Amino acid sequence: MLESIQNNDFVNILTGRRSIRQYDEDVKISEEELHAMIQEASLAPSSANMQPWRIIVVHSPEGKDKLRPLVQFNTRQNDTSAAMLIILGDTQSDLYVEKIYDTAVEQGKMPKDIRDKQVAQILGMYPQIPRELKIEIAKIDASLFAMQLMLVARAHGYDTNPMAGFERDQVVSAFDLDVNRYVPVMILSIGKAKDEGHESVRLGSEEITFWR
Repeated sequence: MLESIQNNDFVNILTGRRSIRQYDEDVKISEEELHAMIQEASLAPSSANMQPWRIIVVHSPEGKDKLRPLVQFNTRQNDTSAAMLIILGDTQSDLYVEKIYDTAVEQGKMPKDIRDKQVAQILGMYPQIPRELKIEIAKIDASLFAMQLMLVARAHGYDTNPMAGFERDQVVSAFDLDVNRYVPVMILSIGKAKDEGHESVRLGSEEITFWR
């Protein structure tokens, strides 16, 4: 992890990010590096450290062909990017709680008594909460992961574009996953920008902040 970082200038990473819609089709990203970027982005925070983000990496021609009709307003990104990353929220992320907390104990990051207390609390509460709340939690946490992944991609020398314009009711089943468990959050295209993206305007902090 972090071995393939090309840019460690946070200011440049932050201010230089653009939403890229056309990529250099000759630039590919290896599965190894995509795994590394996903692992680095997984350092993002999540509720009770349950890490409910899941990713479908669509990088093969067959996968791109399957996705294309589901992203009708974003086909240029689909056709030219190195990969399309479908970010999902897992409403059954509690299935991984014991593995996560056991590993924390094994690595000396958490005392066992704290592990036992927190796991009991999570497993006693989470399965009982309404599905709508599980979806909300998963979407918030997966969005934190997605933003971190965009910055990680910049650090690796790549560009991205977050997309909400796709067939949400079809994308999960199209890739043979359980529609009752996984909820679509967004799609990120990733690759090397063919042309420099446009800088956009942001509202000033005084316009978006309420002081009380």
